[in-house]
Amino acid sequence: MSNFQLGLVITGAVVLIIVVAYNAWTHQRNAPRRPRPAEQGERPAEPAARQEPAFDAPPLASAGAVGAPEPAALDHHAVDARDALELPVPQAERPGGLDALIDAIASITAEQAVAGDVAAAALPRTRRVGSKPFAIEALNPSTRQWETPQAGVRYVHLQAGVQLANRVGALNEIEFSEFVMKTQAFADAINGAPDFPDMLHEVARARELDQFASDHDAQLTFMLRARQAAWSPGYIQQNAARAGLVAGAIPGRMVLPAAEAGLPPVLTLAYDAQAAMSDDPEQSALREVLLSLDVAQVQRGEQPFARLRELAQALCQSMDGVLCDQNGTPLPAMAMDPIAADLEQLYDQLDGRELSAGSLLARRLFS
Repeated sequence: MSNFQLGLVITGAVVLIIVVAYNAWTHQRNAPRRPRPAEQGERPAEPAARQEPAFDAPPLASAGAVGAPEPAALDHHAVDARDALELPVPQAERPGGLDALIDAIASITAEQAVAGDVAAAALPRTRRVGSKPFAIEALNPSTRQWETPQAGVRYVHLQAGVQLANRVGALNEIEFSEFVMKTQAFADAINGAPDFPDMLHEVARARELDQFASDHDAQLTFMLRARQAAWSPGYIQQNAARAGLVAGAIPGRMVLPAAEAGLPPVLTLAYDAQAAMSDDPEQSALREVLLSLDVAQVQRGEQPFARLRELAQALCQSMDGVLCDQNGTPLPAMAMDPIAADLEQLYDQLDGRELSAGSLLARRLFS
């Protein structure tokens, strides 16, 4: 073999090695990032160790349907962004049960004391009237507190109520009529006499409350997008767990728990549920996750938006991501600040209506 031929062979081999190496590098660069082994002294992330608390609120929309709005204005019944400044101490929580502020209530007086087990047996099978929650309570003669009828207690005064509004809409005439029928049937079963409020007045109250709720409802969502390499579900879970999030109730969902057990989560991180449930999730390539806050469901004192911004910054840094709006447009830091004042006004208006964010009544109304 001549020197020329030998040179061609060597050159071809070198080119082949370069092509193979480049393809391998490109594959490695574009492959989904996977969880890293726990470093020395660091406990492995266990996102499934805790579960998010259950509460009466609909799940957030899927990643394909949720996004953040333009950052310049507060968009209600939609997703957007808010900041949190110095926050006052939240108002004292109202006791549970029916409340004239958001419920239409009918009083029921029994002809004679009714045994709690008899009253409980007469309760309707369903606790809804149309799309609205419905409840019956009895006044405990010893504690003077309203409660669900209990065995071993005898009651004279009871009441039935239906919620005036929720995120589905306002109580209408048909639902009020169903409320009357259910309450009357219960009253007949315990030999009681109901006293119903005026239907037109309650329906008008429902519409006004629904309008207020519509004007003060905000669900905030940011999108975190990968700058270069995609993420595997395990990689997302590992980084989110290191930032304090725990496994949610459904696949593809992690949450930042509230300070008080049993309350709705402060923040939610969501990604493709199908990828989370796939046979080999580490082969899934995800390029975006959503960070969400349901404003009315979280107490102001939790400083939820400030924590959302901190969490977004930490995840962007650790996962090489960028914070974006619903259209995938990067959000500059200055876009967040003007919205902070809007959120403070929203909190103040909810406080003024005795529907403070995160309170029991607010959680019921905005559900």
